[in-house]
Amino acid sequence: MQVSLQTLKAFESAARLGSFKAAADELSITPTAISHHINNLENRLNVDLFYRQVRKITLTPTGEYLSAATSDGFNRIEQALAQVEATGATVKITTTSSLAALRLIPALQELSINQPNLEVDISTSEAVDKQLHTLPIRFGQQHNINADDIIKTEQFNVFGSYKAADTPWQNGPVTLYTTKWKNNALSEPPLKQWLTQNNLDPALFIIKTFDQELFGIQEAMAGSGLVFCSVTLVQRLLNTELLKSFNTQTVESEFCYYIPNKQRFQTRDTRLVLKWVERLLS
Repeated sequence: MQVSLQTLKAFESAARLGSFKAAADELSITPTAISHHINNLENRLNVDLFYRQVRKITLTPTGEYLSAATSDGFNRIEQALAQVEATGATVKITTTSSLAALRLIPALQELSINQPNLEVDISTSEAVDKQLHTLPIRFGQQHNINADDIIKTEQFNVFGSYKAADTPWQNGPVTLYTTKWKNNALSEPPLKQWLTQNNLDPALFIIKTFDQELFGIQEAMAGSGLVFCSVTLVQRLLNTELLKSFNTQTVESEFCYYIPNKQRFQTRDTRLVLKWVERLLS
């Protein structure tokens, strides 16, 4: 049997409040409309749901049974809507471990100060989430990517501990960490191009690799060697004097950070977060 949601809501409100008038006030309709809904419901069910007395209504046993069921049902709906609303109020970012740990997460506090009602959740994942409240920030090569989706092109250079010598490779070979990407479709970081551009002999460096830039950067901060990595990732560490650059030329690359099909994000909160990410990485 199909019964309209408005009719069930009118019954639930009248049963809970014990008054057609109070139910009408709660639902912003007239007492006559409440009475009409309930009469129709009783006729369709062929039962009495209320004992009607002068200026007073009470539930029949059948009415009490239906009242408990409808109250429970509407409570569940309200709880589900509240949960969905809370989920929709959070903008999720999925990205690489290195970008999340080195740039995005450290900047969350400043974002929360400027946008106190904006909830942002950052996780690491290589999957492209197609939900409208999830921004998938990916790392790739420009020739495979729509130009409108790119949020930051990448440059690379060598960095070391702030206490490192100005030319740490001058007195012999020094350990240099670079990255061997997990994604085999990506080309190698432009280390050879950097060496050529800076007129440096590869023999000056003992090359070691990690599968994430984050690990090489950590080794460099610890003074265990130098790291060849993207300028974007170390910018905050340079500003806080945890790392230093040397008198070497930065090399341009084809790598970039991008968001697939970026124009699909049109909700207010996702646009705010997107602009924040673009400002942060610019």
